[in-house]
Amino acid sequence: MRKVLSLSLPEKLAREIKKNSRERGFDSVSSYVKYLFEMDKDLIPEKELLNSIKSSRKEYKEGKTVKAKSMTDLL
Repeated sequence: MRKVLSLSLPEKLAREIKKNSRERGFDSVSSYVKYLFEMDKDLIPEKELLNSIKSSRKEYKEGKTVKAKSMTDLL
């Protein structure tokens, strides 16, 4: 079952969304919005990201870092 969702957007933004959806190969704006919504699920919340940065800075200052010549050294 489908549900229609109406949005009120400034004209310029609505044009940009339609243009982007076409340029990225989506059949419709709805398909594009569904895709963006799914991508949003994978984003790290800002608060979590900031906490991670603070924690990493603290570990760096305490000397709890690993010097690696390449990414494979970390595995």
